[in-house]
Amino acid sequence: MNKKVIATVIISIFIGLVWYLFFKKSDYIITFKEKANSGTILQGIEEWSLAQSKIKSHSCEIVDKKLYKSIVTKFISAKDTMLYNWEVSAVNDSVSKVVLGIRHANMQKSIVNRLEIPFGNTNFKVEALAIVSDFRKGLSEHLQKFKVAYNGSATSDEVFVVYLPLESVMQEKAQTMIANDNIISGFIFNNKIKMTGMPYVEITEWNQQKELLKFNYCFPVDKNTPMIADKNVKFKTLKAQKSLKATYFGNFRTSDRAWFTILNQAKKQNLVLNELPIEHYLNNPFYGGNELEWKTEVFIPYRNQN
Repeated sequence: MNKKVIATVIISIFIGLVWYLFFKKSDYIITFKEKANSGTILQGIEEWSLAQSKIKSHSCEIVDKKLYKSIVTKFISAKDTMLYNWEVSAVNDSVSKVVLGIRHANMQKSIVNRLEIPFGNTNFKVEALAIVSDFRKGLSEHLQKFKVAYNGSATSDEVFVVYLPLESVMQEKAQTMIANDNIISGFIFNNKIKMTGMPYVEITEWNQQKELLKFNYCFPVDKNTPMIADKNVKFKTLKAQKSLKATYFGNFRTSDRAWFTILNQAKKQNLVLNELPIEHYLNNPFYGGNELEWKTEVFIPYRNQN
């Protein structure tokens, strides 16, 4: 081997080592697959991360988020500050690949981790594998608590409703409805209005990046009901709209899992939706029972209808 070849090999090794120690995004990378769409997994990651901060008495901060692609969380404890970079991509309609990159926020400790990892099961590596195991267990338990059936193209019903405008983060939609149920229920009772069906939710604004919602909590009533003036409660007609439909079975708190199913199907079919879901709840959660038997019809209308 001549000197030029030797020099090239040495330089290549040096460059690779410098990249590995100082420029590689993560100290350790773990890859695995899950039977769920990316939206459901990323929501699960966020909820799991926030739950861990309560269980383990350390703070959790969402550092960065790319819609339906990745989320970066920072965990701060008395001993360490760790960054978890979760990247999710679709393998097929029902399976997603998750790539978790873990990095110590302290550069010196990060370099130590990178030097030690190739030579055995260090404490850092063992803890990283335990994190993934714990998350996957939690996600598996969550996925067993609901089911989504994609129904394809359908038309939502036209219905006259009395409604209450509300706002919340996505994760607290159901809690917000429950907290304000006495306002709209009291209005209906006090004015002796007869309901003609189970409630709806009409999403009027969905900031997907910030996970913020504006929505109308609606109860169907007879179309001839007098429109009584009120500072909170209003009347309107939910128009029939050609949509993609999915049926969700489970607690209404996580009915947005059906939204992600519809969005994935629309992308697959090259369909453009208005991304403002309509939910029709067919069970009353106040009666209790098996949550997997609670049924919600979810519609997301087509954009630019004629």
